[in-house]
Amino acid sequence: MLNQRLQQKLLQKLSPQQILLMKLLQVPSVALEQRIKQEVEENPALEDGDNSEEVESEELTPEDKEAEEQDSEEFDMSDYLEDEEIPAYRLQTQNSSPDEEEKSIPYASGTSFHEMLQSQLGLLSLDDHRMQLAENIIGNIDESGYLHRSLDSMVDDMAFSQNITTTKEELEEVLAIIQEFDPPGVGARDLRECLLLQLERKNDPDENVELAKKILRNHFREFTKKHYEKILKKAGITEAQLKAAKDEILKLNPKPGNALTDTNRSNHYVIPDFIITNDDGELKLQLNSRNAPELKLNRTYLDMLEAYNENKKNQSRQQKEAMMFIKQKIDSAKWFIDAIKQRQHTLYITMKAIMDYQYEYFQTGDEKKLRPMILKNIAEMVDLDISTISRVANSKYVQTPFGTFLLKSFFSESMQKESGETVSTREIKKILKDTIESEDKTKPYTDEYLARLLKEKGYNIARRTVAKYREQLNIPVARLRKEL
Repeated sequence: MLNQRLQQKLLQKLSPQQILLMKLLQVPSVALEQRIKQEVEENPALEDGDNSEEVESEELTPEDKEAEEQDSEEFDMSDYLEDEEIPAYRLQTQNSSPDEEEKSIPYASGTSFHEMLQSQLGLLSLDDHRMQLAENIIGNIDESGYLHRSLDSMVDDMAFSQNITTTKEELEEVLAIIQEFDPPGVGARDLRECLLLQLERKNDPDENVELAKKILRNHFREFTKKHYEKILKKAGITEAQLKAAKDEILKLNPKPGNALTDTNRSNHYVIPDFIITNDDGELKLQLNSRNAPELKLNRTYLDMLEAYNENKKNQSRQQKEAMMFIKQKIDSAKWFIDAIKQRQHTLYITMKAIMDYQYEYFQTGDEKKLRPMILKNIAEMVDLDISTISRVANSKYVQTPFGTFLLKSFFSESMQKESGETVSTREIKKILKDTIESEDKTKPYTDEYLARLLKEKGYNIARRTVAKYREQLNIPVARLRKEL
Protein backbone atom coordinates (compact mmCIF):
# COMPACT_ATOMS: atom_id res chain seq x y z
CA MET A 1 0.00 0.00 0.00
CA LEU A 2 1.36 3.41 -1.02
CA ASN A 3 1.35 6.29 1.41
CA GLN A 4 2.78 9.78 1.55
CA ARG A 5 4.73 11.29 4.40
CA LEU A 6 7.11 14.15 5.09
CA GLN A 7 10.63 13.45 6.18
CA GLN A 8 13.53 15.74 7.08
CA LYS A 9 17.12 14.77 6.32
CA LEU A 10 20.36 16.58 7.00
CA LEU A 11 22.86 15.82 4.26
CA GLN A 12 26.32 17.13 3.53
CA LYS A 13 27.52 16.75 -0.04
CA LEU A 14 30.78 17.77 -1.65
CA SER A 15 30.75 19.50 -4.99
CA PRO A 16 32.92 18.10 -7.84
CA GLN A 17 35.28 21.07 -7.36
CA GLN A 18 35.76 20.25 -3.67
CA ILE A 19 36.38 16.57 -4.42
CA LEU A 20 38.95 17.55 -7.04
CA LEU A 21 40.73 19.87 -4.59
CA MET A 22 40.83 17.20 -1.87
CA LYS A 23 42.39 14.72 -4.29
CA LEU A 24 44.99 17.22 -5.51
CA LEU A 25 45.94 18.24 -1.95
CA GLN A 26 47.19 14.79 -1.02
CA VAL A 27 49.23 14.42 -4.22
CA PRO A 28 52.97 15.25 -3.85
CA SER A 29 54.67 17.50 -6.39
CA VAL A 30 56.19 14.55 -8.28
CA ALA A 31 52.80 12.92 -8.89
CA LEU A 32 51.16 16.32 -9.54
CA GLU A 33 53.20 16.76 -12.69
CA GLN A 34 51.87 13.47 -14.06
CA ARG A 35 48.32 14.34 -12.95
CA ILE A 36 48.46 17.65 -14.86
CA LYS A 37 49.84 15.92 -17.92
CA GLN A 38 46.95 13.46 -17.81
CA GLU A 39 44.40 16.26 -17.49
CA VAL A 40 45.93 18.19 -20.41
CA GLU A 41 45.77 15.07 -22.57
CA GLU A 42 42.15 14.34 -21.65
CA ASN A 43 40.85 17.92 -21.86
CA PRO A 44 41.67 19.74 -25.12
CA ALA A 45 40.40 23.02 -23.64
CA LEU A 46 43.31 23.00 -21.15
CA GLU A 47 46.90 23.58 -22.15
CA ASP A 48 50.24 23.86 -20.42
CA GLY A 49 51.52 27.41 -20.56
CA ASP A 50 55.13 26.23 -20.78
CA ASN A 51 54.50 24.38 -24.04
CA SER A 52 52.03 26.79 -25.62
CA GLU A 53 53.19 29.39 -28.10
CA GLU A 54 52.80 32.95 -26.88
CA VAL A 55 51.55 35.59 -29.33
CA GLU A 56 54.08 38.39 -29.58
CA SER A 57 52.93 41.98 -29.64
CA GLU A 58 55.14 42.84 -32.62
CA GLU A 59 53.48 44.11 -35.78
CA LEU A 60 53.06 41.37 -38.38
CA THR A 61 54.36 41.78 -41.90
CA PRO A 62 51.93 41.44 -44.86
CA GLU A 63 53.42 38.03 -45.66
CA ASP A 64 52.81 36.84 -42.08
CA LYS A 65 49.25 38.14 -42.14
CA GLU A 66 48.55 36.31 -45.39
CA ALA A 67 49.96 33.06 -43.97
CA GLU A 68 47.89 33.50 -40.81
CA GLU A 69 44.70 34.01 -42.86
CA GLN A 70 45.43 30.85 -44.82
CA ASP A 71 45.87 28.89 -41.59
CA SER A 72 42.57 30.20 -40.24
CA GLU A 73 40.79 29.29 -43.46
CA GLU A 74 42.10 25.74 -43.21
CA PHE A 75 40.37 25.37 -39.85
CA ASP A 76 36.82 24.21 -40.54
CA MET A 77 34.20 23.77 -37.82
CA SER A 78 32.63 20.94 -39.78
CA ASP A 79 35.61 18.79 -38.84
CA TYR A 80 34.21 18.68 -35.29
CA LEU A 81 30.63 18.02 -36.38
CA GLU A 82 31.02 15.07 -38.74
CA ASP A 83 29.43 11.91 -37.43
CA GLU A 84 31.74 9.45 -39.17
CA GLU A 85 35.13 10.77 -38.30
CA ILE A 86 38.05 8.50 -39.17
CA PRO A 87 40.13 7.77 -36.05
CA ALA A 88 43.65 9.13 -36.11
CA TYR A 89 45.22 5.72 -35.60
CA ARG A 90 43.71 4.51 -38.91
CA LEU A 91 45.51 7.26 -40.80
CA GLN A 92 48.94 6.39 -39.42
CA THR A 93 51.39 4.16 -41.29
CA GLN A 94 54.63 2.55 -40.33
CA ASN A 95 56.22 2.96 -43.77
CA SER A 96 59.76 4.28 -43.75
CA SER A 97 62.61 4.36 -46.21
CA PRO A 98 65.67 2.18 -45.55
CA ASP A 99 67.80 5.31 -45.96
CA GLU A 100 65.74 7.27 -43.47
CA GLU A 101 67.53 7.97 -40.22
CA GLU A 102 65.94 6.20 -37.29
CA LYS A 103 65.59 8.54 -34.34
CA SER A 104 65.26 6.33 -31.30
CA ILE A 105 66.35 6.82 -27.73
CA PRO A 106 68.80 4.12 -26.64
CA TYR A 107 68.53 2.77 -23.12
CA ALA A 108 70.66 0.48 -21.05
CA SER A 109 69.37 -3.02 -20.54
CA GLY A 110 70.94 -5.25 -17.93
CA THR A 111 70.65 -8.94 -17.17
CA SER A 112 68.14 -9.91 -14.52
CA PHE A 113 68.88 -12.37 -11.74
CA HIS A 114 66.89 -15.22 -13.29
CA GLU A 115 68.36 -14.57 -16.74
CA MET A 116 71.83 -14.95 -15.26
CA LEU A 117 70.87 -18.29 -13.72
CA GLN A 118 69.41 -19.44 -17.04
CA SER A 119 72.60 -18.49 -18.86
CA GLN A 120 74.67 -20.56 -16.41
CA LEU A 121 72.28 -23.46 -16.87
CA GLY A 122 72.81 -23.30 -20.63
CA LEU A 123 76.53 -23.99 -20.12
CA LEU A 124 75.82 -27.40 -18.57
CA SER A 125 75.47 -30.62 -20.53
CA LEU A 126 72.30 -32.03 -18.98
CA ASP A 127 69.77 -34.33 -20.63
CA ASP A 128 66.33 -32.94 -21.53
CA HIS A 129 64.65 -34.35 -18.42
CA ARG A 130 67.13 -32.83 -15.95
CA MET A 131 67.14 -29.58 -17.91
CA GLN A 132 63.37 -29.32 -17.38
CA LEU A 133 63.79 -29.99 -13.68
CA ALA A 134 66.49 -27.33 -13.40
CA GLU A 135 64.35 -24.76 -15.22
CA ASN A 136 61.48 -25.45 -12.84
CA ILE A 137 63.73 -25.02 -9.81
CA ILE A 138 65.14 -21.74 -11.15
CA GLY A 139 61.60 -20.52 -11.81
CA ASN A 140 60.74 -21.11 -8.14
CA ILE A 141 63.76 -19.18 -6.80
CA ASP A 142 62.73 -15.74 -5.54
CA GLU A 143 64.52 -12.41 -6.11
CA SER A 144 66.57 -12.87 -2.93
CA GLY A 145 68.00 -16.15 -4.22
CA TYR A 146 66.02 -18.52 -1.98
CA LEU A 147 63.99 -21.60 -2.88
CA HIS A 148 61.10 -21.38 -0.43
CA ARG A 149 58.90 -23.91 -2.21
CA SER A 150 59.25 -27.46 -0.89
CA LEU A 151 60.56 -30.14 -3.22
CA ASP A 152 57.55 -32.38 -2.48
CA SER A 153 55.21 -29.66 -3.73
CA MET A 154 57.31 -29.19 -6.85
CA VAL A 155 57.14 -32.92 -7.58
CA ASP A 156 53.32 -32.81 -7.44
CA ASP A 157 53.11 -29.57 -9.48
CA MET A 158 55.26 -30.91 -12.31
CA ALA A 159 53.33 -34.18 -12.39
CA PHE A 160 49.90 -32.51 -12.65
CA SER A 161 50.64 -29.36 -14.68
CA GLN A 162 53.51 -30.45 -16.97
CA ASN A 163 53.25 -34.24 -16.96
CA ILE A 164 56.85 -34.52 -15.74
CA THR A 165 57.52 -37.50 -13.50
CA THR A 166 60.30 -37.09 -10.96
CA THR A 167 61.18 -37.77 -7.34
CA LYS A 168 62.33 -35.67 -4.42
CA GLU A 169 65.73 -37.35 -4.52
CA GLU A 170 66.20 -36.46 -8.18
CA LEU A 171 65.25 -32.83 -7.48
CA GLU A 172 67.78 -32.79 -4.64
CA GLU A 173 70.51 -33.79 -7.10
CA VAL A 174 69.53 -31.09 -9.61
CA LEU A 175 69.24 -28.50 -6.83
CA ALA A 176 72.78 -29.34 -5.70
CA ILE A 177 73.95 -28.49 -9.23
CA ILE A 178 72.15 -25.13 -9.18
CA GLN A 179 73.61 -24.33 -5.78
CA GLU A 180 77.02 -24.34 -7.49
CA PHE A 181 75.94 -21.33 -9.57
CA ASP A 182 76.89 -17.75 -8.92
CA PRO A 183 76.27 -15.82 -6.76
CA PRO A 184 77.29 -18.13 -3.92
CA GLY A 185 74.35 -19.13 -1.72
CA VAL A 186 71.75 -19.20 -4.49
CA GLY A 187 69.14 -21.95 -4.27
CA ALA A 188 69.28 -22.20 -0.48
CA ARG A 189 66.07 -23.12 1.36
CA ASP A 190 66.82 -21.16 4.52
CA LEU A 191 69.34 -18.71 5.93
CA ARG A 192 71.55 -21.37 7.51
CA GLU A 193 71.90 -23.28 4.24
CA CYS A 194 72.59 -20.01 2.40
CA LEU A 195 75.44 -19.09 4.74
CA LEU A 196 76.87 -22.60 4.71
CA LEU A 197 76.89 -22.67 0.90
CA GLN A 198 78.92 -19.47 0.88
CA LEU A 199 81.39 -20.80 3.43
CA GLU A 200 81.81 -23.98 1.37
CA ARG A 201 82.88 -21.82 -1.59
CA LYS A 202 85.78 -20.27 0.34
CA ASN A 203 88.93 -20.97 -1.63
CA ASP A 204 91.32 -21.17 1.31
CA PRO A 205 89.35 -22.33 4.33
CA ASP A 206 91.09 -21.73 7.64
CA GLU A 207 90.27 -22.49 11.26
CA ASN A 208 87.88 -19.55 11.55
CA VAL A 209 85.89 -20.68 8.51
CA GLU A 210 85.68 -24.25 9.79
CA LEU A 211 84.56 -23.02 13.20
CA ALA A 212 81.95 -20.79 11.53
CA LYS A 213 80.58 -23.85 9.70
CA LYS A 214 80.44 -25.77 12.96
CA ILE A 215 78.56 -22.95 14.71
CA LEU A 216 76.03 -22.65 11.88
CA ARG A 217 75.44 -26.41 11.76
CA ASN A 218 75.21 -27.09 15.50
CA HIS A 219 74.41 -23.78 17.22
CA PHE A 220 72.51 -21.73 14.64
CA ARG A 221 69.55 -20.96 16.91
CA GLU A 222 71.80 -19.77 19.76
CA PHE A 223 73.84 -17.69 17.30
CA THR A 224 70.79 -15.86 15.90
CA LYS A 225 69.55 -15.16 19.42
CA LYS A 226 73.05 -14.00 20.44
CA HIS A 227 73.25 -16.49 23.28
CA TYR A 228 77.05 -16.43 23.11
CA GLU A 229 77.55 -17.89 26.57
CA LYS A 230 75.72 -21.05 25.56
CA ILE A 231 77.82 -21.37 22.40
CA LEU A 232 81.07 -20.94 24.36
CA LYS A 233 79.99 -23.62 26.79
CA LYS A 234 78.65 -26.17 24.29
CA ALA A 235 81.36 -25.73 21.64
CA GLY A 236 84.21 -25.51 24.16
CA ILE A 237 85.86 -22.52 22.51
CA THR A 238 87.24 -19.22 23.70
CA GLU A 239 85.59 -15.83 23.27
CA ALA A 240 88.33 -14.77 20.84
CA GLN A 241 87.65 -17.82 18.63
CA LEU A 242 83.93 -17.11 18.67
CA LYS A 243 84.54 -13.48 17.70
CA ALA A 244 86.76 -14.53 14.77
CA ALA A 245 84.16 -17.03 13.55
CA LYS A 246 81.42 -14.43 13.93
CA ASP A 247 83.42 -11.96 11.81
CA GLU A 248 83.61 -14.56 9.04
CA ILE A 249 79.84 -15.07 9.14
CA LEU A 250 79.14 -11.34 9.07
CA LYS A 251 81.10 -11.07 5.81
CA LEU A 252 78.52 -13.30 4.08
CA ASN A 253 75.50 -12.09 2.12
CA PRO A 254 72.15 -13.21 3.61
CA LYS A 255 70.35 -12.33 0.33
CA PRO A 256 72.61 -13.37 -2.57
CA GLY A 257 70.04 -12.45 -5.23
CA ASN A 258 70.12 -8.82 -4.16
CA ALA A 259 73.84 -8.64 -4.93
CA LEU A 260 72.98 -8.15 -8.59
CA THR A 261 71.86 -4.75 -9.80
CA ASP A 262 68.52 -5.11 -11.57
CA THR A 263 68.05 -2.43 -14.21
CA ASN A 264 64.30 -2.72 -13.80
CA ARG A 265 64.54 -1.29 -10.31
CA SER A 266 64.61 2.47 -10.59
CA ASN A 267 66.15 4.76 -8.03
CA HIS A 268 63.71 6.86 -6.06
CA TYR A 269 64.71 10.42 -5.38
CA VAL A 270 63.00 12.68 -2.88
CA ILE A 271 61.77 15.90 -4.48
CA PRO A 272 60.75 18.47 -1.83
CA ASP A 273 57.39 20.19 -2.03
CA PHE A 274 58.58 23.11 0.10
CA ILE A 275 61.92 24.88 0.41
CA ILE A 276 62.93 26.76 3.58
CA THR A 277 66.01 28.97 3.46
CA ASN A 278 67.72 30.94 6.22
CA ASP A 279 68.64 34.44 5.05
CA ASP A 280 70.74 35.98 7.83
CA GLY A 281 68.44 34.65 10.54
CA GLU A 282 65.21 35.25 8.59
CA LEU A 283 63.36 32.15 7.46
CA LYS A 284 61.93 32.26 3.94
CA LEU A 285 59.47 29.76 2.52
CA GLN A 286 58.80 28.98 -1.10
CA LEU A 287 56.89 26.29 -2.93
CA ASN A 288 58.56 23.96 -5.34
CA SER A 289 57.99 25.25 -8.89
CA ARG A 290 56.25 21.98 -9.70
CA ASN A 291 53.49 22.97 -7.29
CA ALA A 292 52.71 26.11 -9.32
CA PRO A 293 52.47 25.07 -12.99
CA GLU A 294 51.38 27.54 -15.64
CA LEU A 295 48.02 26.39 -17.01
CA LYS A 296 45.56 28.30 -19.17
CA LEU A 297 42.52 27.82 -21.37
CA ASN A 298 42.92 26.97 -25.03
CA ARG A 299 42.31 30.13 -27.06
CA THR A 300 40.82 28.17 -29.96
CA TYR A 301 38.12 26.67 -27.75
CA LEU A 302 37.26 30.07 -26.27
CA ASP A 303 36.90 31.54 -29.77
CA MET A 304 34.73 28.63 -30.84
CA LEU A 305 32.42 29.10 -27.85
CA GLU A 306 32.21 32.84 -28.52
CA ALA A 307 31.32 32.18 -32.17
CA TYR A 308 28.57 29.77 -31.14
CA ASN A 309 27.12 32.27 -28.67
CA GLU A 310 26.90 34.93 -31.37
CA ASN A 311 24.89 32.62 -33.64
CA LYS A 312 22.55 30.87 -31.21
CA LYS A 313 19.39 31.28 -33.27
CA ASN A 314 20.54 29.51 -36.43
CA GLN A 315 22.15 26.49 -34.86
CA SER A 316 21.49 22.91 -35.86
CA ARG A 317 21.20 20.08 -33.34
CA GLN A 318 24.78 18.99 -34.04
CA GLN A 319 26.08 22.52 -33.49
CA LYS A 320 24.23 22.75 -30.16
CA GLU A 321 25.75 19.46 -29.06
CA ALA A 322 29.18 20.69 -30.11
CA MET A 323 28.65 23.91 -28.16
CA MET A 324 27.66 21.91 -25.04
CA PHE A 325 30.76 19.75 -25.43
CA ILE A 326 33.01 22.80 -25.73
CA LYS A 327 31.35 24.49 -22.75
CA GLN A 328 31.78 21.38 -20.58
CA LYS A 329 35.46 21.11 -21.47
CA ILE A 330 36.07 24.81 -20.75
CA ASP A 331 34.25 24.59 -17.40
CA SER A 332 36.24 21.50 -16.49
CA ALA A 333 39.48 23.27 -17.40
CA LYS A 334 38.50 26.29 -15.26
CA TRP A 335 37.74 24.05 -12.29
CA PHE A 336 41.09 22.32 -12.65
CA ILE A 337 43.01 25.62 -12.87
CA ASP A 338 41.14 26.97 -9.83
CA ALA A 339 41.82 23.75 -7.91
CA ILE A 340 45.54 23.99 -8.68
CA LYS A 341 45.60 27.63 -7.46
CA GLN A 342 43.65 26.71 -4.32
CA ARG A 343 46.02 23.79 -3.71
CA GLN A 344 49.01 26.11 -4.03
CA HIS A 345 47.47 28.57 -1.56
CA THR A 346 46.53 25.85 0.95
CA LEU A 347 49.97 24.27 0.81
CA TYR A 348 51.68 27.60 1.37
CA ILE A 349 49.61 28.79 4.35
CA THR A 350 49.82 25.37 6.00
CA MET A 351 53.60 25.12 5.66
CA LYS A 352 53.95 28.75 6.74
CA ALA A 353 52.01 27.96 9.92
CA ILE A 354 54.21 24.91 10.59
CA MET A 355 57.36 26.97 10.01
CA ASP A 356 56.17 29.70 12.40
CA TYR A 357 55.13 27.12 15.00
CA GLN A 358 58.51 25.36 14.85
CA TYR A 359 60.53 28.55 14.27
CA GLU A 360 63.36 27.71 16.70
CA TYR A 361 63.78 24.25 15.20
CA PHE A 362 64.02 25.51 11.61
CA GLN A 363 66.57 28.10 12.76
CA THR A 364 68.96 25.58 14.27
CA GLY A 365 67.91 22.06 13.21
CA ASP A 366 68.18 20.88 16.81
CA GLU A 367 65.50 18.23 17.37
CA LYS A 368 65.45 19.08 21.06
CA LYS A 369 63.84 22.41 20.15
CA LEU A 370 60.89 20.77 18.42
CA ARG A 371 57.64 21.84 20.05
CA PRO A 372 54.83 19.31 20.54
CA MET A 373 52.54 19.76 17.54
CA ILE A 374 49.39 17.99 16.43
CA LEU A 375 47.15 18.51 13.41
CA LYS A 376 44.66 20.48 15.49
CA ASN A 377 47.27 23.15 16.32
CA ILE A 378 47.91 23.95 12.66
CA ALA A 379 44.23 23.64 11.70
CA GLU A 380 43.34 26.34 14.23
CA MET A 381 46.10 28.63 12.97
CA VAL A 382 45.03 28.51 9.30
CA ASP A 383 41.29 28.05 9.99
CA LEU A 384 41.04 24.83 8.01
CA ASP A 385 39.70 21.38 8.80
CA ILE A 386 42.00 18.80 10.41
CA SER A 387 41.43 16.43 7.47
CA THR A 388 42.75 19.13 5.10
CA ILE A 389 45.92 19.54 7.17
CA SER A 390 46.34 15.77 7.19
CA ARG A 391 46.13 15.68 3.38
CA VAL A 392 48.74 18.43 3.10
CA ALA A 393 51.13 16.69 5.51
CA ASN A 394 50.74 13.32 3.82
CA SER A 395 53.63 12.35 1.51
CA LYS A 396 55.03 15.90 1.38
CA TYR A 397 58.69 16.77 1.94
CA VAL A 398 60.31 20.01 3.03
CA GLN A 399 63.89 20.99 2.20
CA THR A 400 65.71 22.83 4.97
CA PRO A 401 69.32 24.03 5.37
CA PHE A 402 70.04 20.89 7.40
CA GLY A 403 68.24 18.20 5.36
CA THR A 404 65.04 17.14 3.64
CA PHE A 405 62.33 15.71 5.90
CA LEU A 406 58.88 14.21 5.64
CA LEU A 407 56.40 16.85 6.73
CA LYS A 408 54.36 14.60 8.99
CA SER A 409 57.50 13.75 10.99
CA PHE A 410 57.26 17.19 12.64
CA PHE A 411 53.94 16.26 14.23
CA SER A 412 54.32 14.66 17.64
CA GLU A 413 52.50 14.28 20.92
CA SER A 414 53.48 16.19 24.04
CA MET A 415 54.76 15.04 27.42
CA GLN A 416 55.36 16.90 30.64
CA LYS A 417 58.73 16.71 32.36
CA GLU A 418 59.12 16.58 36.10
CA SER A 419 59.96 20.29 36.02
CA GLY A 420 56.56 21.02 34.46
CA GLU A 421 57.99 21.83 31.03
CA THR A 422 56.08 20.40 28.04
CA VAL A 423 58.32 18.64 25.51
CA SER A 424 57.80 16.75 22.28
CA THR A 425 57.93 12.97 22.20
CA ARG A 426 60.33 13.32 19.26
CA GLU A 427 62.80 14.99 21.63
CA ILE A 428 62.54 11.98 23.96
CA LYS A 429 63.14 9.60 21.04
CA LYS A 430 66.22 11.59 20.05
CA ILE A 431 67.66 11.34 23.58
CA LEU A 432 66.78 7.63 23.71
CA LYS A 433 68.52 7.01 20.39
CA ASP A 434 71.65 8.92 21.45
CA THR A 435 71.76 7.01 24.74
CA ILE A 436 71.59 3.63 22.99
CA GLU A 437 74.25 4.64 20.43
CA SER A 438 76.67 5.60 23.22
CA GLU A 439 76.14 2.41 25.29
CA ASP A 440 78.73 -0.28 25.81
CA LYS A 441 77.77 -2.90 23.19
CA THR A 442 79.22 -5.70 25.31
CA LYS A 443 76.68 -4.78 28.01
CA PRO A 444 73.76 -3.01 26.27
CA TYR A 445 71.13 -1.22 28.33
CA THR A 446 67.85 -2.95 29.04
CA ASP A 447 64.55 -1.10 28.60
CA GLU A 448 64.20 -0.86 32.39
CA TYR A 449 67.64 0.71 32.71
CA LEU A 450 66.92 3.11 29.84
CA ALA A 451 63.73 4.22 31.60
CA ARG A 452 65.81 4.87 34.74
CA LEU A 453 68.35 6.95 32.76
CA LEU A 454 65.59 9.02 31.15
CA LYS A 455 64.00 9.59 34.55
CA GLU A 456 67.32 10.95 35.85
CA LYS A 457 67.23 13.46 32.97
CA GLY A 458 63.72 14.56 33.94
CA TYR A 459 61.70 12.40 31.53
CA ASN A 460 59.44 10.27 33.69
CA ILE A 461 58.26 7.54 31.34
CA ALA A 462 57.49 3.88 31.97
CA ARG A 463 59.50 0.92 30.72
CA ARG A 464 56.74 -0.12 28.27
CA THR A 465 56.83 3.40 26.79
CA VAL A 466 60.58 3.09 26.31
CA ALA A 467 59.99 -0.22 24.53
CA LYS A 468 57.37 1.40 22.29
CA TYR A 469 59.69 4.29 21.32
CA ARG A 470 62.58 1.88 20.76
CA GLU A 471 60.46 -0.21 18.37
CA GLN A 472 59.37 2.93 16.51
CA LEU A 473 63.06 3.76 16.04
CA ASN A 474 63.69 0.21 14.71
CA ILE A 475 66.16 -0.53 17.51
CA PRO A 476 66.30 -4.19 18.66
CA VAL A 477 66.19 -5.35 22.25
CA ALA A 478 69.32 -5.32 24.40
CA ARG A 479 70.09 -9.01 23.82
CA LEU A 480 70.19 -8.52 20.03
CA ARG A 481 72.38 -5.41 20.36
CA LYS A 482 75.06 -7.30 22.26
CA GLU A 483 78.48 -7.65 20.66
CA LEU A 484 81.59 -9.57 21.65
